[in-house]
Amino acid sequence: MSSRLKHIAISGNIGSGKSTLAEKLAKHYGWIPLFESVENNPYLRDFYEDMSRWAFHLQVYFLNSRFRQINEIRNNDKTIVQDRTIYEDAHIFAANLRKSGHISERDYQSYFDVFNSMIEFVKPPDLLIYLRADIPKLVKQIEKRGRDFEYAIRIDYLKNLNEHYETWISNYTQGKLLIIDVNKLDFVERVEDFAYVISQVDYELNNLFS
Repeated sequence: MSSRLKHIAISGNIGSGKSTLAEKLAKHYGWIPLFESVENNPYLRDFYEDMSRWAFHLQVYFLNSRFRQINEIRNNDKTIVQDRTIYEDAHIFAANLRKSGHISERDYQSYFDVFNSMIEFVKPPDLLIYLRADIPKLVKQIEKRGRDFEYAIRIDYLKNLNEHYETWISNYTQGKLLIIDVNKLDFVERVEDFAYVISQVDYELNNLFS
């Protein structure tokens, strides 16, 4: 199974636990973790202070960064677990910024043209894991990790993202999908919760190529 398994991706809203789970799964299975560029992102802090000014710049940065990751996955002979997908950049974050008026229709269409050109070269992950989390869980996790620039995130922003996520996931047909409700889980502090996640992932992996 492992020799044919190439790409696991973890999707979910801000604060849902993607990076933490990617790190723990990588350690458990011996996979290579591929994280979202946050600390070295030149636009993220500015974006949370002024979304309308920096939204387009941020989305183009993320799109290019994610496409580079896709090439890295394609050229690597080991199994990679990816923190967030290129699909989310377009269908969740850019779409939400357009809907909320932070990206103009003209800029959104230009962005989506680039995305559509890129997506022709993108192979979907072997397994997409979606972490479903309600707003209280997201807020708690965001506060817990203590990134000062994230304190400006508004509740309605997270709520709108969640709505976009649910729509996207309900229509996801690109490959195998595992949905994990993390509202009552703490896979960092509780061993039994991580064991539950592993059991779910194992089940999907065992059926992946059968």
